Amino acid sequence: YQTPYTITTMMKLAIASLLAGSAAAFAPSPMAKTSSAMNAFTAADLPGALAPMGFFDPLGFAEKADEKTLKRYHEAEVAHGRVAMLAVIGFLVGEAVEGSSFLFDAQIAGPAITHPGQIPDGWDALIVTMIGAAEAQRAQIGWVDPANASYDQPGLLRDDYYPGDIGFDPLGIRPTDQEELDLMITKELQNGRLAMLAAAGFLAQEAVDGLGIYEHFEVSMIESADFGL
Repeated sequence: YQTPYTITTMMKLAIASLLAGSAAAFAPSPMAKTSSAMNAFTAADLPGALAPMGFFDPLGFAEKADEKTLKRYHEAEVAHGRVAMLAVIGFLVGEAVEGSSFLFDAQIAGPAITHPGQIPDGWDALIVTMIGAAEAQRAQIGWVDPANASYDQPGLLRDDYYPGDIGFDPLGIRPTDQEELDLMITKELQNGRLAMLAAAGFLAQEAVDGLGIYEHFEVSMIESADFGL
């Protein structure tokens, strides 16, 4: 049987690990041409492949892609992984502080999937504007101007751009050692993949029964106590 204190401690550790993963996610990737990961845009050498799965591509997308397409795939995975890590933190923190936050008179409550609909009018437009500004900045850093790209190569990335390297490292956590830097790239990908699965699970579970994430932990504790697990 797990006490509420144990559950709270576990949740704090989970949030701390996700925060660390998100911070690492925005550290810039290698820019130097000496980077082993920088030159690894073939299906055999892409970062993120770990035992026992190795390079997991059951549908063969990588085999059918040229180097530029593979680079876009990598950019998409990194970007979605970062968003998912922030989403997981948002789920946990948003539901943990509901009813006690200084924002919106502490009126927002319930499962996290219902929170956007409770935001006062006008704030959603501000949020969309901020997201758009961030995406525009990312596009200016990594993408070739559409006017300079061929019509049959939409979303073409710059030759000197490494997917995910937006130059944002406020904590100064980027390693100087190349092997450690390549390892951080792989860790970011793995954390992002896990977060994408977690965020999808959170969304599906809350949509099915209308309970928040913390409420599911409480229900699990009660059921464990009832059945002597």
